[in-house]
Amino acid sequence: MAGVSALAELSRHGSAVLVETEGQPGYHSTGRSAAILAQTYGNVVVQALTRASEPFLTAPPEGFSDAPLLTPRTLIRIARPDQEPELRAMFDGLEDTGLLRWLDAEDIARRIPIIRPGYASGGFLNADAQDMDVHAMLQGYLRIARANGAEVLTGAPVTALEQTPGGWRVEAGGRSIEAGCVVNAAGAWADRVAALAGLTPVGLAPMRRSAVTFRPPAGFDPAGLPMTVDAEELFYLKPEAGMLLASPANETPSDPCDSRPEEIEIAIAIDRVLAAFDLDVRRVESTWAGLRTFTPDRSPVCGFDAEAEGFFWLAGQGGYGIQTAPALARLAAQLVADAPTDPALAATGLDPAQLSPARFQQARP
Repeated sequence: MAGVSALAELSRHGSAVLVETEGQPGYHSTGRSAAILAQTYGNVVVQALTRASEPFLTAPPEGFSDAPLLTPRTLIRIARPDQEPELRAMFDGLEDTGLLRWLDAEDIARRIPIIRPGYASGGFLNADAQDMDVHAMLQGYLRIARANGAEVLTGAPVTALEQTPGGWRVEAGGRSIEAGCVVNAAGAWADRVAALAGLTPVGLAPMRRSAVTFRPPAGFDPAGLPMTVDAEELFYLKPEAGMLLASPANETPSDPCDSRPEEIEIAIAIDRVLAAFDLDVRRVESTWAGLRTFTPDRSPVCGFDAEAEGFFWLAGQGGYGIQTAPALARLAAQLVADAPTDPALAATGLDPAQLSPARFQQARP
C-alpha cells in the first residue's frame, strides 16, 4: 500500500514508475491486513498519521472507489480482573474524543454475547473504529496512478541501484530505469534495497503475525460483533466475511519472506480465544501470516536519506500501514515533489523530522 499510494500522489506532479517484485501489488502485508482503523492504535506519531488519513478514507476523491472505504466496526479492549488496573490506566491516559467509553462486565456481555461469563471484568469501547476495504483502497490508488500516466511494472525485482549525476539508475525486471528520485517503499525488504544502493540501513525489524479463521456457532451471525482485543494484546477476535478471525497478536522476528504461520501460533490463538469466548472450534477454515515491519522507535520512516541525495525512505509502518497510507503518501509527495502541505496532516502538528530516517542514521558512528 505504501508504494502504490505514494505512486498515485507523486504521479500528480510528474512521471512515476512502480517496480514490484511480485506478480501484483499488495501481495504481502497489504493483502494480509486485519483491515481495521482505530485512532488509539500505535504510538502518538502513528495516531497523528491516522487522524490525518481519516478525511481521505472517509471521503476519497471522486471516482476513487464505487464502495465506501470505511464501514462502522466498534472495537472493545477487554481485561480480566488481573489486567484491569493496567487497562484502566491506559484508558485514562487517552485523549478524550467523546468516542471512548469505559465498560463494566455487564456492558461487555451485552455487546459481546459470546464472551465467557466472568472472563472480562472491564474494558473500553472505541466507537470510531472502522473496517477498511483494503482492496478498494489499493485499486483506487492504482486507478489514479494509471490515469496520471504512471507505469506499474510487476514481476520486476530490483537487482541494482546506482547513483548517477542526474539521480539514480534502477535495474529491475530486465529494465534500466533512470530517475531523479528513488522512493524505497519495499516494506520488510527496505533495508535490503538500501544496501543495494550502498546505504546505511535504518534497522527495520520484520515481525510475523499469524491469523486463523473458523466458523461461528451454528445459527449465530457474527456480523454485528465488535473487534475484541485483549488488554495486553495477547489475542484479538473479529468478524470476517461470515467467519470469525482470530490472532495471537504475535510479533515473531522474521527475515523478509513470503510469511507463513507456524502451527504453534495458530494453536495459541485458538487456545486464548477459547478461554475468553464461548466457542467450539471444530475446524480451521484458513490460516495465514503477514509481516509487520517496525523501526527501532516504532514510528515510520518518511524522508530523504541522510547520506545520499534523491533516495527517499517510506517504510517501517508496522501494523498501521493501511490506516496511515493517505497521510504518508501526501507527506512523501510534499517532500519529494514540493506538493502542497496536506491540511489534515498540518492540523496534527506532526513535524516531518519525527519521521526522518536521519534519526537513526545520524545516531550511528
